[in-house]
Amino acid sequence: MAKSPDSSNTTPAPSDEPKRGLFSRKPKAAKVKKPSRLKQIGEVFQMTRRHDPMVPWLMLLVFLGVVAVSFLVGFWLENWVTGLIIGIPLGLLGATLILSRRAERAAFAQIENQPGASGAALGTLKRGWITEEQPVAVNPRTQDAVFRAIGRPGVVLVSEGPTHRVKPLIEAERKKLARILPNVPVHVIQSGRGEGQVPLSEVAKKMGKLNKELTKIEVSAVSKRIASLGNRLPIPKGIDPYKARPDRKAARGR
Repeated sequence: MAKSPDSSNTTPAPSDEPKRGLFSRKPKAAKVKKPSRLKQIGEVFQMTRRHDPMVPWLMLLVFLGVVAVSFLVGFWLENWVTGLIIGIPLGLLGATLILSRRAERAAFAQIENQPGASGAALGTLKRGWITEEQPVAVNPRTQDAVFRAIGRPGVVLVSEGPTHRVKPLIEAERKKLARILPNVPVHVIQSGRGEGQVPLSEVAKKMGKLNKELTKIEVSAVSKRIASLGNRLPIPKGIDPYKARPDRKAARGR
């Protein structure tokens, strides 16, 4: 008669984990290595090249031009070696700047005509601006929207959508701001490719050229005033397309 297997005699299956001593520490989980800067620049270059095939030639032209000028200056000063030593890093810097600007345009080209693109443009503003991720006014049917930024020029409303459709949203928001902030200037920038509109990649630049009329303390006071009154429309349910943001580090080649 066959004996039934005894559970007390069964040996546990060997574990794949290495044995640790009584006082040894538990091994730390392996850290995920971030891609190197050169790899990031390579990815940015490939992304930009797909949208702008002229980028490699422009970068090469700038690099050779800077090196040539440095060489000629060094040769004129009878020290062309120093000219090359200085010119090569400057040429690489110039080529990197070209890549950075073209990469930013390519990043905006990828999100252009998408809901929330104007909000993404506000995300590239320099310090001194107070922006919101969500629009302050939105048409749930057409997805036209108005975004808001507060800075030293005052309050800036950036619209998204055709001029004739988005105009009622802009006017309604301006009236609200006029009631609670009668002495604060309100500027309107309509983003897009239509007549009288500003291309997406130029929105931040245009805002930077506005005249500064408020102090930093006044900017903070205006922001708190708007926040305290809850001057933001709720987003209708089922519509949340306004989280697109361009990679600023990638646009700068980092």
